[in-house]
Amino acid sequence: MNLSNPINWKDKLSNFRQLGGIETSILDNGAGRGTRIAWINTGTGLRFKVALDRGMDILDAFHNEHSLSWISHAGHIAPQPFSNQGIDWLRTFGGGLLTTCGISSMGPPNADETGSRGLHGNFSNTPAELISIKQPNIYSENLDFEIVGLIRETTTFGPSLELKRSISGTIGSAEINIKDEVINRGNSPAPHMVLYHINCGWPLIDDGTRIVWKGDIQPRDQDSSMSDYNKEHKFTKCSAPLDSHAGFGEDVAFINPKPDENDQVSCGYMNDALELGLSISFSKKQMPWLINWQHWGKNEYVTALEPATNPPIGQAAARENGTLILLEPGESKSYEIKIEVLKGAKVKAFKI
Repeated sequence: MNLSNPINWKDKLSNFRQLGGIETSILDNGAGRGTRIAWINTGTGLRFKVALDRGMDILDAFHNEHSLSWISHAGHIAPQPFSNQGIDWLRTFGGGLLTTCGISSMGPPNADETGSRGLHGNFSNTPAELISIKQPNIYSENLDFEIVGLIRETTTFGPSLELKRSISGTIGSAEINIKDEVINRGNSPAPHMVLYHINCGWPLIDDGTRIVWKGDIQPRDQDSSMSDYNKEHKFTKCSAPLDSHAGFGEDVAFINPKPDENDQVSCGYMNDALELGLSISFSKKQMPWLINWQHWGKNEYVTALEPATNPPIGQAAARENGTLILLEPGESKSYEIKIEVLKGAKVKAFKI
């Protein structure tokens, strides 16, 4: 169905919600009880849930009958702002199509003379202040939608970072556009790191689903423990569940991605059997790293492609090796990611 051409629906609708749009609500049961969410329906079969009280990250995501994202055993949990020591973050990790790590530290727990920080930072346990919602307008024939919010990571007498997030798209297009602007609202330089954990699961992810990217894998200390599967396939194909990935078992690749002539990095997952794919694109200048995390545990079957400012090494290690970003007072950085569902012949044709 072509929704982009108004001739198909003009004068035939009473309410834009027949096409799609944004619907906000509050969960009333389970570990997420009392948290705000926004369901977004693109009118293409792509629909997804924005967790407003979890940094406006994206949890559930579907295309028609197929789930795109991986949901952890925990699922949707209310934010726990003090889950910021050691690996406490894992207790609140719901998975989902997008979990943002940072925005002052991401990677393992770490400490130095400036303080101590837990796994992957505070962002995903911080509620957003909702600024605006723009719905599609059937009368002006503008089918764009957008939801915008502010997420703050701040402490008195210390760093004060503010992230403005916009999640937008157009009814009739199976795309999610995420734009973040991070600004230092404090009066002293503020450390900054960010990684976008884009977590996908079954049925998009299945035995043989292609992991598509272009670049060079950088050696890591842990590479000696890599599974035999990835020694053979080099992070280009999804595995069946592996006994070796029980518990903390995993394979991780730090990729230096190669952009196109327009500075865009393209990557994604392509399930040729289902003729279903998910493409991800972002700016190499904004995010010079791409991480592929694989955890093929039984009943914890997930992989993630993760655009990032740094490898997930933690703030202390980034400071030590000279790669830590320090935002001056009033300085800002912007990040844009496009996530698009592909179907049919476009899936098999997706190669880089």
